[in-house]
Amino acid sequence: MSRERVVLFGFCALVLIDTWTQVSFKLASKQTGEFVMSTHWFGAAVLSPWIYAAVAGYLGAFFTWMKLLEHAPVGPAFAASHLEVVTVLLISIPLFGERVSAAKAAGAVCIVAGIVLLSISESKQSHA
Repeated sequence: MSRERVVLFGFCALVLIDTWTQVSFKLASKQTGEFVMSTHWFGAAVLSPWIYAAVAGYLGAFFTWMKLLEHAPVGPAFAASHLEVVTVLLISIPLFGERVSAAKAAGAVCIVAGIVLLSISESKQSHA
C-alpha cells in the first residue's frame, strides 16, 4: 500500500475513532445526568457502557495517532486530528437534536478550510 493510502486510511480511522469517543461521552452524559459529587452519580457512571466505549475509543485513537505519525507530516496530521469537532457536530444534530448556529457552522467551515490549506501547503513543500 502506498504512503498516501496509508495516511488517508489513518486519517479516516482517527476521525472515526475520535468521533466514536466523543459521541460515547455524550451518550454517557445523557445516561448518567448532570455531574453531582455523589456515590449515586459515580455508580451510574461506572455502570454506563458508554464510558467504557469512550475509554476504548481513547485507546484506539492513541494507537492510531502513533501509527499515523510514522507516515504523515505533523502539521496536517495535528490539524486533521481535530476534525472530530465537525463530525460530532454533524452527528449531534440527528442524534441529540442539537441546533447549529451560524457561529458553529462558520467554525466548522474554518476547521475544514484550515485542514485543507495545511494539506495543500504540505503537499507543495514535499513536491518541491
